[in-house]
Amino acid sequence: MPYILIAIGVIVLILLVTNIHVVQQSRAFVVERLGAYNTTWGVGPHIKLPIIDRVAKRVSLKEQVVDFAPQPVITKDNVTMQIDTVIYFQIIDPKLYTYGVEHPMSAIENLTATTLRNIIGDLELDQSLTSRDHINTKMRAILDEATDPWGIKVNRVELKNIIPPREIQDAMEKQMKAERERRESILQAEGQKQSQILVAEGEKQSLILRADAAKQARIMEAEAQAEAILRVQQATADALKLLNEAAPNDQVVKLKALEAFQAAADGKATKIIIPSEIQSLAGLAAGIQTLMEKDK
Repeated sequence: MPYILIAIGVIVLILLVTNIHVVQQSRAFVVERLGAYNTTWGVGPHIKLPIIDRVAKRVSLKEQVVDFAPQPVITKDNVTMQIDTVIYFQIIDPKLYTYGVEHPMSAIENLTATTLRNIIGDLELDQSLTSRDHINTKMRAILDEATDPWGIKVNRVELKNIIPPREIQDAMEKQMKAERERRESILQAEGQKQSQILVAEGEKQSLILRADAAKQARIMEAEAQAEAILRVQQATADALKLLNEAAPNDQVVKLKALEAFQAAADGKATKIIIPSEIQSLAGLAAGIQTLMEKDK
């Protein structure tokens, strides 16, 4: 009898231990009782009734990323491209996720492919290549609404690669090369234009500076001549003033007049007319000079 009780106790302990479940953070367990949905376990320990209860699905509540294979799509102008997408989603309702759709990932992949074909079908090739943000936003809105009954929230949709046909890629590369060459030609022309403008500006500044220097030189020369004339006139005026202050007699005045005539001739005039009143004075001066030379 004791052994039977011990055996029963061990079996109960094993059943108890095996039916204790601890739900980790960011996870949820969907529990069925007798084949029907019973409850959803959150974080923490839980006890499952043996045989009656069953954990139908263990669901991760973290954000998940799925990279789908490239899908062929046709643009509005009949160009076939390969586009692969990346979906960022999160399970917000474990019950709907468990019972909403069979094979949820396959359903999302097919829904993504059909949605992408519908959107790209309304766009031309150039629009498809330059409207990634528009396509991503539109796809996210459509997928998020379609997956609500499955307990899934689509957070982001990204077009990973857009691969046009080989001949389209070659044409695009040629177009880009031509555009780069055109920009290079424009930059070279702009550079030459700026260089010529700078040279012309330099020559202009040089001419202006030379003209200004010549102008300043002429001004300085004129000022120097004016200063010289002014000083000569001032010296003459000072001499006349001294003569007036000295009250010279008639003989001194005549001698000064004679010196003026000599200075006027200065060897450059062939004839000079001396007034009669100073001729005698000139002769007297010549005689005095002769006597002085003999004394020597």
